[in-house]
Amino acid sequence: MDAIFAATIIYQKRQALDRMANGLGLQDAYNTTLDRIRQQDGGKSKLGMAVLMWVSRCERPLRWTELRHALGVDLKGKGFIIDNVPSIETVLVCTLGLVIIMSTVRLLHITLQEYLGASPTIFETPQSMMAEICLTYLNSPSVRAPQRNLDMALAESPFLEYATRFWGTHAAREVTEQVKSQALRLLDGYESHASATILLRERKWWGWWSGEHVSRISGLHCIAFWGIVEIAVAMLEKKKWDLNGLDSRGDTPLMWAVRYGNDRVIELLLEQGDIRPDVIVRDGHTVLSSVAESGNEDAVKLLLERGRVNPNSLDSSGRPPLSYAAARGH
Repeated sequence: MDAIFAATIIYQKRQALDRMANGLGLQDAYNTTLDRIRQQDGGKSKLGMAVLMWVSRCERPLRWTELRHALGVDLKGKGFIIDNVPSIETVLVCTLGLVIIMSTVRLLHITLQEYLGASPTIFETPQSMMAEICLTYLNSPSVRAPQRNLDMALAESPFLEYATRFWGTHAAREVTEQVKSQALRLLDGYESHASATILLRERKWWGWWSGEHVSRISGLHCIAFWGIVEIAVAMLEKKKWDLNGLDSRGDTPLMWAVRYGNDRVIELLLEQGDIRPDVIVRDGHTVLSSVAESGNEDAVKLLLERGRVNPNSLDSSGRPPLSYAAARGH
């Protein structure tokens, strides 16, 4: 707007407006506005940049209630603090017009997303920062406290769903010691966390969801889904999780790793002395028979090469893995 007002005649003003509408010459404007955001007094600068980080780097558009709770996390203090949650008016003021509120929180223009995406040094380690914020939120006492039902948990903790669905996405791109520490804390006793129910609902492979209470989704099941090797190694070293534990659907962590194609975690699990890869799991299958039926050749090789998987093991119906592979034409 300053560029338009600075023009002295109507023709020049129209030219400046046309360039602005076409996204031309906006980099200087964005540079200037970011400098102004950084120069704000008090905590406004930090808050403004945090908002831009979340809005430009999030895995899906955030609702304003979710964004406010994400901004309410204090990584150096007590985690999520309700009194630390900024008003949406404060959020808009601190971003100096670069963020708008529609059904979700958005950047002012697509060219701003391109500008921020092309500038990797604008935010310092954004992926690990976002992962740590998600995990810290999930570990906060108010979020981790037992809830009567999932709907109540989501209403009281608006950031719960996003943090559950995407902490692993952010962490997989940049694992730090802080992220690992917070992840281990979350995954200890994970089966009683509302996050376990959300994970099962959002990442199910069985094609339906009846809404029944979900139990026994352990931290090892969770990391087998995410496939983050650094965290999986730390968990296995602690030996706190049951390698052969069944979730409420009857699947082991090994089955989760196989189902989601996380080969490195499959290897790690098979290296453990007390793993039972031939245990009968979901739908009466063995892990190998399920993989043979799906045609995942890489997973079949991994299971057989470790030497402790019986290729002729029978499932509850008396069928060997070869039967399932042949039936599916693999």
